[in-house]
Amino acid sequence: MNWQEIETFLALAEELHFGRTADRLLLSRARVSQMIQSMEDRVGAPLFERTSRRVSLTPLGIQLRDDLIPHHCGVLTAVAQAADSARGIDGVLRVGFSSPLASKLLIAAGEAFRSCYPGCAVDIREVPLSDRYSGLRSGELDLQLIEFPATEPDLVCGPVLLRDPRVLAVSTRNPLSTRDAVTIDDLVGETVLFIGGVPGYFLDEVIPAHTPGGAPIHRSATTASWQELLAHVAADAGVTVTAAQGIHYYPRPDLAYVPFTDATPIRYGLQWRASGMSTLASAFVRAAVETTPVGGR
Repeated sequence: MNWQEIETFLALAEELHFGRTADRLLLSRARVSQMIQSMEDRVGAPLFERTSRRVSLTPLGIQLRDDLIPHHCGVLTAVAQAADSARGIDGVLRVGFSSPLASKLLIAAGEAFRSCYPGCAVDIREVPLSDRYSGLRSGELDLQLIEFPATEPDLVCGPVLLRDPRVLAVSTRNPLSTRDAVTIDDLVGETVLFIGGVPGYFLDEVIPAHTPGGAPIHRSATTASWQELLAHVAADAGVTVTAAQGIHYYPRPDLAYVPFTDATPIRYGLQWRASGMSTLASAFVRAAVETTPVGGR
C-alpha cells in the first residue's frame, strides 16, 4: 500500500464523495476509484458501500480509517520533528475555530502541544461563518477547525475530529417546537434561514435544497452574523439547521432545538493551505488528533 493510496482512502473517508475527493487531491475520479479498488483488493473486502445516491464506509472501512489516522499524522509529524531537531522550533501558531465545540478542542490540543513545544504559543481566533477561508488564504491563520465539507482547490482538509448531531432551531411559537424530533420532510413549508456567503456545496450538505422525496425546501440567506440569525428565528421569521452544541452554548427562552431523526451529524475537521504545512502546524495536527476522543471522530 503506497502513500498516495492512503491519502486517497482517508480523503474519501472524510468526503464520502468521489468527485469532491478527486477535486481535493487534484486527481481524476477514475484514478480515485482505481486506488480505492486496489486497496480493497489488497484488504480482501469492501471498504466503502457505493450506490447511485451515496457513498459510505463499511464497518471494515471505519476500522481502517480510525487505525490509519494517528499513523498518517505521525508520519507527517516525524518529518517535521526531524527538521525541528536540525534547527529548533518556536514561534506562534495561529489556529481558527468556527464553533464553541471546536474552540474547546483547540484549547485542549493547544495545552498538549505546548507541553511538547514549550517555546511555542498558540493564538486561537474565530473564523467568520460568512467568510470561512480568507484567514487561511491571507496567511492570518496557519490552521483552522471548521465544519466540513470545505472542498477548496488551494486548501487541504485533514482528519475529521468532531461530529455533532444536526438539530432544528425554531421559535417557541412554531408548532415544531413541541415535537420530540423532526425529519427533513418537516422543512417543507418552512423558510430555512442561513448565513450568507457560505459555499453552495456546504449549504447543500447542511440544508438540502430538496427532501429525499424531491419536494423543494425554501432556503433564505438572512445575515452574516450567527446571533442575528438566531434573533430572526426567535422572532419566528424562519427556522435554521444547526449543530446540537447550540443547545448548550446558545440557549434562549424563545428558542427550541429539536433533533433530526434522518440527518447525518455535522463534521468538523482541520484545514490548511495546500502550498505547505509548517513544522509547527504538523505538530499541532498530531496533538489535536491525539487529544480528540476516538468517539468524536
